[in-house]
Amino acid sequence: MTYPQNSQGSRRQQGSSDRDQAPPIKLDDIKFGKEIDANLFADIAQAKAKTIAKEGRGRKNRSTQLRKFYDELVMWHDKVFEHGVDREAKYKELAPFIKMLCAKVAYAKGRDHVSDGFEKLFTHVIRAINDSDTLKQAKLFIEAFMGFYKAVEEK
Repeated sequence: MTYPQNSQGSRRQQGSSDRDQAPPIKLDDIKFGKEIDANLFADIAQAKAKTIAKEGRGRKNRSTQLRKFYDELVMWHDKVFEHGVDREAKYKELAPFIKMLCAKVAYAKGRDHVSDGFEKLFTHVIRAINDSDTLKQAKLFIEAFMGFYKAVEEK
């Protein structure tokens, strides 16, 4: 099989299409805080799910793998939002463990279980968390992302 060069000088397999390639993921529209975009949990989450689904063909980005990251984020969220707990104090106590999710997704990327785009997306979301409110928003965003991802992932 021949491998012609594309306009950027890299080789691609003949018969594959540049349209099949996922565009690089953009993250500047994912922001948490006092005022959040009305489309964050709808259109933005859906667009990110579509991009990551295109990127993860094959053994990368299986919904069960991505679900592990969501489940751990939910676990930390639930510990912070436990009834009768000072949320901000609990967040400060657990913040290092929440931020450690960045290392876990990097490890999964290194093992070829998740794509570069998912690693960037999830790391961006985790780094945007800076208090209990943004933790809740991050959890809701990943929840919406997962719902859309399951609907569009390649079988």
